[in-house]
Order: sequence, then structure tokens, then C-alpha cells
Amino acid sequence: MEGEMSERQEWSIEIEGMTCDGCAAGMDRAFGELAEVVASKTSYDEGRATVVTEASLGGDDLKAAVEGKGYRVRAITARASSTGEGASREGVDYDLAIIGSGSAGVAAAIKAAESGKRVAIIEAGTLGGTCVNVGCVPSKTLIRAAEARHRAATTPFAGIETSAAGVNFAALIRQKDELVAELRQAKYADVLAAYAGVTVIEGHARFAPSGELAVDGEPIRAASVLIATGSSPAIPPIEGLADTPYLTSKTAMELEALPEHLVVIGAGYVALELGQTFRRLGSRVTVLARSRLLSSEDPDVGDALFGFLSDEGVDIRLATSATRVEHTDGRFSLQLRGPEGETTLDADQLLVAAGRRPNTAGLGLEEVDIELGDSGEIRVDEHLRTTRAGVFAAGDVTGDPAFVYVAAYAGNLAGDGAINGVGRRYDTSIVPGVTFTDPAVASVGLHEHAARERGIDVVVSKLPMSYVPRAIAARDTRGFIKLVADRETKLLVGAQIVAPEAGELIQQAVIAMKFGIRTDQLAGLLYPYLTTAEGFKLACQTFGKDVAKLSCCAA
Repeated sequence: MEGEMSERQEWSIEIEGMTCDGCAAGMDRAFGELAEVVASKTSYDEGRATVVTEASLGGDDLKAAVEGKGYRVRAITARASSTGEGASREGVDYDLAIIGSGSAGVAAAIKAAESGKRVAIIEAGTLGGTCVNVGCVPSKTLIRAAEARHRAATTPFAGIETSAAGVNFAALIRQKDELVAELRQAKYADVLAAYAGVTVIEGHARFAPSGELAVDGEPIRAASVLIATGSSPAIPPIEGLADTPYLTSKTAMELEALPEHLVVIGAGYVALELGQTFRRLGSRVTVLARSRLLSSEDPDVGDALFGFLSDEGVDIRLATSATRVEHTDGRFSLQLRGPEGETTLDADQLLVAAGRRPNTAGLGLEEVDIELGDSGEIRVDEHLRTTRAGVFAAGDVTGDPAFVYVAAYAGNLAGDGAINGVGRRYDTSIVPGVTFTDPAVASVGLHEHAARERGIDVVVSKLPMSYVPRAIAARDTRGFIKLVADRETKLLVGAQIVAPEAGELIQQAVIAMKFGIRTDQLAGLLYPYLTTAEGFKLACQTFGKDVAKLSCCAA
């Protein structure tokens, strides 16, 4: 797996006093004047430099270089260098071997291939990973299909008559499968084929005790390795469940017939998205929530969604758990424990959507001392390095937010670090998330209770969508925009939105948080009238005034 390592060290230096990107570039030039420095990357945004040096260079020399430019060293640490510039590429088949072909793996492969490196992608299943095959793409197209039927059956406008016929579920699933196949070919197979340095290898990868990586027993010699094996549905330890033909998010979207009654165990985004989808397509749906809906979100979010989903006929049972599951003669029987005590529930289909677990089994990680966390995730540092020299990990397998865009970002960063030497720091401090229910849920940062628990003195703005002109005109005023800001600085620390197409609004909060735009500055911007985006301006105005007393378009 690994080439011979030269005697080098990698230093992480926290620097105070830089004021611009030019300062960082000047710092790199100063490091470069030291003969023992192999490479350096200094970031003004992060206030940090990563420097690879020969082992003979000491920390005092690097500190002197920093102080020579008029800056201060807050902290300096060193570790043995074994990747990027510190690793030999001689005597290997590939510069980078990637286990997994999902978003993280493909992003890493592209990054390495763009640098002219030789890359192997090892895939034991279907090319493309979760998102395109069994996650984002198939679920969102079914959600839109269900929405089309729902819109046909309901209208808020006088004089408009609509109706919705039955559903040819098998035809809908076939169309979904066709879309998945098209995107898998266009966005994964064809993309990888465009890079001459990338080789896709089918088979199971596993580390040997020697540290060697093998595919179905055949050794693969690679200078660096990236583990990007993703995650799978987590199955709770409910008595009898394992002996039944329960559905997961994957198999639920492969059914040939629409369930008469679907019971959903779980109350996270997958459970609610699919639960509402099947309800709108014609199934009776019961959702079992151990506590409340979307328990990681602001309680206001789950409370609002409870009402909207209940209005559509979804039977939601809060604080209710399944204690036993049986399957007899094509029917499920569940024993439940909830506010009403012990009860039973029957259904023809059971969907388990109770979270996800990292895919680490069968990789031989314990053979090479790659440490796992309490939930089975691979432990990584701020550069996505594992506890094994030369081995990186990225995406869901590290236990980070299970979003395809986070995985792609992580894969790109890890691929860069494995090939060119670490420098960029993995940062998930500002990650937006969207739940594609209707109305949708979008959030970023902290909700008000979490912010106060951290000791932040916050001020909160909560604007009902009934104050947004676009929502009024569309006769759909479901939801709210809730902003949480630091009282003193007026900077956002979080945002929670429940609204149709909430995902189209949340990026305003992301940009404001990333670049330090105050709420009063946002309130002073010009927004086109009768757009949903205008609601964000109104929510910012709500910090300082009663928007009910404003006329249309009032500044």
C-alpha cells in the first residue's frame, strides 16, 4: 500500500496578524527560503500554515520565519509526514486508490486525475453510490410525482376544478429507474471515462495486517488510500424485526405495487419525505416517532410539520416505539409502546427509516489500526487523515452530515491532500440541510435553544409566511422563516425555514453567515417584490420593526 517514506515532518502553525491573501502568499515565500522546507500552504482565512519539512528543521526555525514577517505564532505542532509531498510514488501501481464510487470517491478521483495522477476506484456494488442510485435522485423524482398528483387533487383557487385519478405505480417506478440509469451513466460512468488516469475496479477491497490493500485477494499497490464507502440504513434492535421482510429507503422505491397501509419507523427526513410521498400517491401512512418529528431541528419546525402532514392524512404517533414486529400471511403486526400504553398495529408494508450507519464492516480496518468512533464512523483529523499513515477517509463513512454536497467537498479536499500534501482544512461549521417535504424544511447553523445552551445572547425573528406577499398571492401561507442572531453583532448564527421550496431560501442565510453580513444590512437590500426571497428581507426587518405595519415593498 505505501511507498517508502522519507524522514519528513508536517507542521501545523496557527498564525496571528495576517490581514489578506497577500500576507499568506508572502508567508509561503518566507517558508520557501528555508532549504529544509519541501512545501507549504498558508491560508489567510484559516490563519494557518501547513508546512512539510525535512526532519532536520526544528519548530524554532519556522517560528522565526513567521516572526520575521511581523506575525505571531499562536500554536505549532508537528507529525510525521506520509502523504502528498512526503510520500514516494515509486514502485506503486496507483498514486491514489479510492474505496467507493459515490460522491466523495468520484470527487477525489477527479481532483487527483486533474493533477495527472493514476487513480483506482474500487467498487463492490453499483457505480455512483447512494445519491444517484438509491437516495437523492430517485426519492426526489418520486416526491415531485406525488406532488403533481396532490396538486391535481387540491386547489386553493375559486373557479378552478381539478381532480386526481389513480396511480400506475409500476409505470412510475420504471420511469424513476430510467432516470437513475441515465444520470448514473452521464454523471459517473461517462465522467470517469473522460479521465485517462482513472481505472474503475469491481470487487471488495480489504486491508491485510501488513497494511497492503487487496481487491478480492489481489494486491493493489497505491501510495495513498481514500476510504469513501458511505453509509447504509441503520436497523434498530427491535424484537422480531430482523426476521421480517421490512423495507428500507432503497427497497421502498423498488416496490411494484403501492402499499395499502405503510407503517414508517422513524421521524427523520427520510421517514417524512417517503411517508408523505406514499400518502399523496394513495397509501394510508402511519409514522412512529420515538420522540418528535425532526428531533435535531428547532422544536417549532417539527411542531409545524406535524400539523401540515396530519392535515394530509398522515397518522403521526409521537413518543411511540415499536417493541416487537411479526410478519404472517403477508401482513405485519407491530406491538407499540406509547402515551396510550401497549397497543398493536397492522400493515401490509413496513418501512424502517431510523437513521444511517457508516459502511466500515469487512474492510479490515482493525488490522491496520484505523480507529473508529462510537457510532462506527472512521475517526479523521481536520485534513481527513485517519489514524493510519497514508490513509484518508471522506463522506458519510466519517459520520459527518450525510449530504451529497458535503461528501463531494470532503472527497475533493481528501484527494487534494493525498496527492499534493495536506493544507486545506475540512470545515463543516456552516452546512445547510433541506428536508424535501411539502412544505419543505431548510436550516443552517444553530436554532435558538442550541445557541443559548452555548452561552450566546441571541435575538430571534420569526416571520409567518402569511406576511410574505408571494405566499399570500399563491394562497399558500404554510410555514415560517425563523432567524437567530447575535444580539450585539447582529450576525446570524442560525436559520430555520418551513415553507414551500424552503431550500431555495436557505442559501441567503448561508452566505450571510459565511461572509459576516449583518441582519440590518440584509434588511436594507433591494429585493424584487412578490418573490419568495423577499420573505428573507422581511424576516430581517422583523428584528427591529413590526412588518404588519408596513405597506407593500416598504423599506
